[in-house]
Amino acid sequence: MVVGMKSSIMAIQNTQYPTVHNHSAARRSIAFTTPENYAARLSHLLRLKGWAPLWCPTVLVQTTPHTKSSLLLHLSPPNPNPNPNPNPNNKPSLESYSAIAFTSRNGISAFSEALEDAVEPPLLQYGDVFTISALGKDSELLNDAFIERICENRKRIRVLVPKISTPGGIVEELGFGGGRRVLCPVPVVVGLEEPLVVPNFLRELESNGWVAVRVDAYETRWAGRECAGEVVARALGGRGGGEGGLDAVVFTSSAEVEGMLKSLGEYGLDWGRVKGKWPELVVAAHGPVTAAGAERLGVGVDVVSERFASFEGVVDALALRWNKALEC
Repeated sequence: MVVGMKSSIMAIQNTQYPTVHNHSAARRSIAFTTPENYAARLSHLLRLKGWAPLWCPTVLVQTTPHTKSSLLLHLSPPNPNPNPNPNPNNKPSLESYSAIAFTSRNGISAFSEALEDAVEPPLLQYGDVFTISALGKDSELLNDAFIERICENRKRIRVLVPKISTPGGIVEELGFGGGRRVLCPVPVVVGLEEPLVVPNFLRELESNGWVAVRVDAYETRWAGRECAGEVVARALGGRGGGEGGLDAVVFTSSAEVEGMLKSLGEYGLDWGRVKGKWPELVVAAHGPVTAAGAERLGVGVDVVSERFASFEGVVDALALRWNKALEC
């Protein structure tokens, strides 16, 4: 693991947050595998429950020159008088789309970063309504400053946040496409199998009459052979649950699950060995999409958040499971 990542882990582990003292759970240790941009938020929520968070990032998320260039191809200045017979070699303008569908916070951040290099807003002030969709709390990034960098006329933009915070929820609420184009900023996956969520999302859009255009917005990469090192050290160190052991693992994407399994394999371990060490270990998944991906990879899921617009859902679901166990 690179030095910078180790420093980030130490900073997040040592960050002081107000703690709710729950003596029945004060010693619970919760590993979580999110990339860095989500880590502080989830760590904070775990500490509020009185638990000890253990950040073990199994994937790295970053923009690259390739991904920024891919986005900028769609952010060329709009032509107010488009040629009815356009040159197919010209850069595709955002004006040729009717919507952008963001399936992750990372996609919005990458798009925002690319907009900083755009010469001018890629949409004209006047034209058909343009829809920008995002999931749950990710939509907080679709603020006025972000939208004004896309189009100076705020009234032309429709922000869509589906009631069900899944890619399928976006498809349902976008409605029938009728041959219109939707830009989908999604990750390019390196060193891991691409989770089915993105291909399924694009396929559902196409089935609903949209022309879904995939663009590599950022890179999701395996964090390396040592990313499960702390879990391995605890498993081989003979410690049970509580401090020094492990009571639960929280996964927020199937890529994180695969990253964990791949790292365990580098140490000559598998998930069965981990569960054998901690039979009471609880696996919590942030939403049904993550749960399905984990199960497909052979990791049984004990807790699935029903409220997955934010991390509060999976943390509360984990607390509810243990509270019910205490009542029995």
